[in-house]
Amino acid sequence: MNATEILARTLHAEAAGCALRGVEALAALVLRRARMAMACDEARLRFAQGTLAQDGPAMIVAVCRAPFQFGCWHPGGAAWGAGPENAHLAMCRRVAARALAGALPDMAPGATHWHKAQSLPGWAVGRMPLAEAGGLALYRLAA
Repeated sequence: MNATEILARTLHAEAAGCALRGVEALAALVLRRARMAMACDEARLRFAQGTLAQDGPAMIVAVCRAPFQFGCWHPGGAAWGAGPENAHLAMCRRVAARALAGALPDMAPGATHWHKAQSLPGWAVGRMPLAEAGGLALYRLAA
């Protein structure tokens, strides 16, 4: 799979049930993590398990597939389950292509972490989100 497909499947699995703006916000967050990982050793360890990628698309793949980042890539995870006729996956492919082309709005500049708005994971308790977009809450936390 290429970077566009891996990003699209990550968006499809992690933003299932979210509106377009949530999918776009998550795509922007993945790209931000990839840029941070390319620029900083600490971020590379945190977001890409220390992967030394040679370009942006390779780092996006590393960020999406790194352990403990997006659970959908675990064996049997949701990233593997969408069929070719899935409408949400088709939308996610369009968003991923726009993201990789640099044509994506960023609803939460600086956001590094997220969760679905209807849940509140322990790490988010007491923190103020930067933004909410399409069913996701987005936060800026240290790498």
